[in-house]
Amino acid sequence: MVDVDAQVAAVTRSLRDERVDGESLFTQTLSQSYPSPIDDVWDAVTSAERVPRWFLPISGDLRLGGRYQLEGNAGGEVLECARPQDGSAHYRVTWEYGGGVTWLTVRLTAVAAETTTLALEHTSRESDIPPGFWEQFGPGATGVGWDGGLLGLALHLSRKSDHNPEAAPDWAFTDEGRAFYRGAADGWRDAHIAAGTAPDDAARAADATYGFYTGATMTE
Repeated sequence: MVDVDAQVAAVTRSLRDERVDGESLFTQTLSQSYPSPIDDVWDAVTSAERVPRWFLPISGDLRLGGRYQLEGNAGGEVLECARPQDGSAHYRVTWEYGGGVTWLTVRLTAVAAETTTLALEHTSRESDIPPGFWEQFGPGATGVGWDGGLLGLALHLSRKSDHNPEAAPDWAFTDEGRAFYRGAADGWRDAHIAAGTAPDDAARAADATYGFYTGATMTE
């Protein structure tokens, strides 16, 4: 069982649109605090042995300059890697999928001896987003997927012995799964509005995202 309301509320979501070197960039950020020390969280998000327990099987050379590949998903290069020191850590990788390149940064901050905050930033160039995709789905298309990852990590760190990431696609079609994806899509709706999008447009994008992940219609 997943406490859907608690998990959705535990994640802070934001969207930033900026221009860098003449290019328009979208940066989506999610953050959540976990009841685990920073060394344990770092190991969970960087170890080839542990990542599959909460996300996807991963292969490659998981160190600075190396390349990684997630099974059936993205691959890329490790651009930065700073192990825990003085209460912080981070890594930055390219996120290469479907012929496109985006960038992923994961930062860890120890807020107490047994509590760590993880912040995930995913940056995309507007020019690389397929035409009409952002208008249809908004930030939820990518953001809701990362919400699922943060949920998986929460279950892993809480030592939920029955958590199986491979069951996530089927779980999306359960009542519990649909409630989670509805909540996450609505969380990205709110972030979309906070970034300056008209509420009606953000709501339509959230409905489309919810339907994409669950096969449900906006009336369900």
